[in-house]
Amino acid sequence: MTNEFFESFDATRLAVHRHGEGRPFVLLHGLFSSAAMNWIKWGHHETIAAQGFEVIMLDFRVHGESAAPHDPEKYPSNVLVRDVAALVDHLGLADYDLGGFSLGARTSLHAVAHGVLEPARLVIGGMGTAGLGEWHRRAAKFRRVIDKFDEIPRGDPDYFSMQFLKSQGVDRVAARLLLDTMPDLDLALLGNITMPTLVVCGDEDRDNGSAEELADMLPDATFVEVPGTHMSSVTKPDLGQAIADWLAGQQ
Repeated sequence: MTNEFFESFDATRLAVHRHGEGRPFVLLHGLFSSAAMNWIKWGHHETIAAQGFEVIMLDFRVHGESAAPHDPEKYPSNVLVRDVAALVDHLGLADYDLGGFSLGARTSLHAVAHGVLEPARLVIGGMGTAGLGEWHRRAAKFRRVIDKFDEIPRGDPDYFSMQFLKSQGVDRVAARLLLDTMPDLDLALLGNITMPTLVVCGDEDRDNGSAEELADMLPDATFVEVPGTHMSSVTKPDLGQAIADWLAGQQ
């Protein structure tokens, strides 16, 4: 695996982790996680690469090894979509696949629905309709975690989210700025996503609403359930295997 950096559209330094050889598959992690935490630690990158893919894993700004600027001008609307587009442009990708988990899935859907990116195939993990059309509700939860960080007691519904942010060393000033860049998605735009799409979600994961309902709203989607909750499904081999099997079956 190789680790490298590039400058995004606004010169923010972003980290990219690349593994395997073959067809490019750009893979995006979840909110306040990283490529290492979602994909590399659990071996999903190896499972997917074994099917003949180069897995290209971006650390979003404010995440992982990427920069976390405090300048508000570094946080325009849908900045993560612009970062992924900058990565695709930087690597000169023309024929590639795109996917992500949670925030990575949401970012992928925004990018394709708005015509910013045109991957051949799409993988959407841990995302349902509420995480798109009602994102403001989930964002409010994370704003509370950041704003009340040192006041959240054990037993509070947001306690484990606070602990996760702490474990990942998230820069809370930058994270607060980033949250304000993420608009809801008009679900009517899902009709623009016409490429084959895998919607994969844990059988106990309801954090972002119904993934099956999301699959039904996409023109060409396959829905697959894997074991786990929103937090635990990424730690199990089933997630990476489901993605690898579906991508291999589409070739």
